[in-house]
Amino acid sequence: MSATVRPTQDPLWTRLLLIGCAVGFLALFLFVPLTLVFAEAFRKGIKVYADAITESNALSAIVLTITVAAVSVPLNAVFGVAAAWAIAKFSFKGKSLLLALIDLPFAVSPVVSGLVYVLLFGAQGLFGPWLRAHQVQVIFAVPGMVLATIFVTFPFVARELIPLMQAQGNDQEYAALSLGASGWQTFRKVTLPNIKWALFYGIILCNARAMGEFGAVSVVSGHIRGETNTLPLHVEVLYNEYNSAAAFACASVLSVLGLLTLGLKTFIEWRAGLRRRKH
Repeated sequence: MSATVRPTQDPLWTRLLLIGCAVGFLALFLFVPLTLVFAEAFRKGIKVYADAITESNALSAIVLTITVAAVSVPLNAVFGVAAAWAIAKFSFKGKSLLLALIDLPFAVSPVVSGLVYVLLFGAQGLFGPWLRAHQVQVIFAVPGMVLATIFVTFPFVARELIPLMQAQGNDQEYAALSLGASGWQTFRKVTLPNIKWALFYGIILCNARAMGEFGAVSVVSGHIRGETNTLPLHVEVLYNEYNSAAAFACASVLSVLGLLTLGLKTFIEWRAGLRRRKH
């Protein structure tokens, strides 16, 4: 006698097939490549690995990667909160245009965005003569790399917050204002606690993209070893020089940063789910 299947329950073979496809896809395109990165990184021994990631150019690339992320992520967090607040809490002309502009980095190739900054701030660019006259270096320097990173990462925080703030509505803010709270007090004690986990989640995604960005940063960096090479660019340089052991060693550092980001993301999702269940 065949087992009874509820109308809302898929057959066992369907569930097993879907699970198998998902696990197989993850194994083929995620777990196997990640394992190979670490295997290649340690293939020539711990000493070669340690030398590769403590070499001066590698350390400079690591520091620069963290510096660019440390500048761009907080700025994008502020912009994301401000943009989400404006879009979710107010009605104004041009709201659809603002939403489209927020999504622009998803539609434009990072290489194209880097070229746009070269056209604006390069030596022959729109603002190039003024910058040169005032001895300000943007392109092929850290400021240009920060600007390019900000552009490609600024949708992440805003896009995490906008749906949540729209769903929450304005009732709690109106109640706080009616009780005499100022705008800043309302934001700090009402709005911010309600969006904090989504904000953390958006910041984590933004940080992960900032540390791993290659295309836009590659265009504006100038590839100056020890000065304007971030870790992804340094990996490319090492691989092009057929120094695969060092390239995979530095790539493993990026992988570790990605795994830490994934762990933090999972923790944020768990805390957010726990909070929803309590309420």
